[in-house]
Amino acid sequence: MMQNTSGMPGSRWKDPAFWMLAPATLFILLVFVYPFLDGLILSFHPMNGGGALANYVTFFNDENLWRTIGTTMGLALPATLINVAIAVPLAYRLRNKTPYQKVATTIITIPLTLGTVLIAQGMLSYFGPNGWFSQILQALHLYEGPVRLTHNYWGVLISLVISGFPFVFLLVLSYITGIDPVLGRAAATLGANPFRQFRYVIFPLLLPGLAMSFSLSFVQAFSVFPSAVLLGSPSGPTRVISIAAYEAAFENYDYSMASSIAMIMGVVQLSVVALVLGLRRLAYRGPVTGGKG
Repeated sequence: MMQNTSGMPGSRWKDPAFWMLAPATLFILLVFVYPFLDGLILSFHPMNGGGALANYVTFFNDENLWRTIGTTMGLALPATLINVAIAVPLAYRLRNKTPYQKVATTIITIPLTLGTVLIAQGMLSYFGPNGWFSQILQALHLYEGPVRLTHNYWGVLISLVISGFPFVFLLVLSYITGIDPVLGRAAATLGANPFRQFRYVIFPLLLPGLAMSFSLSFVQAFSVFPSAVLLGSPSGPTRVISIAAYEAAFENYDYSMASSIAMIMGVVQLSVVALVLGLRRLAYRGPVTGGKG
């Protein structure tokens, strides 16, 4: 009778899966876990003393600091909602694999290759007070005076939509193409028109994917920094929390305070993501693709 030695202490060293998992685990520890723990510990050692929670007390007692949470949320949430609202019908329209789908998908994902700085440069050329957009509106007598869509709230919001939409679109498209098309055709045989097929069949099955897409897009938008500096007003209506952390670290050289702001930023992001993923449990969770049998 052969003995099973898989549970013996030395057997794990002979398991190929262990050697495949070990580098990934080490990478996660070095790149994510260690910096987080180092920043968390540093946040409890204020540069000017006053106790472990002094930085957090200072943050919430300083109106110029705690207001950055609402400012950042006021940019991240609308940008994420706009991206998801546009991505869903567009991805639904392009769900079928055709040459048209490939061309449209390629065009939509172009902003991903440009980067935030090039998008900001293009927006300054097109949407600035003397940009083409403003000149066209004035030439058509649709608006008097220069149109100001940069160096304010709207400039940052438009930038977040342009840079974040391709990412959300690709995520939603991957989820929606994974839904078995037989389900929609089955609803059609029962008399459901395309709108009802989407509302009662496709959309409920898509909700878990939308929750994940919303969460990833929100985290990306909440950490906005270049757009808020290049296209917004860093000392005014677009002074987001990442700018406050930057000022603490590289202008005041208070790395402990900067770490505290980063921890608060992470808690806010985690709270929103946890809420969205919690609501995802109310949606259907089960197989949505067909199988062979």
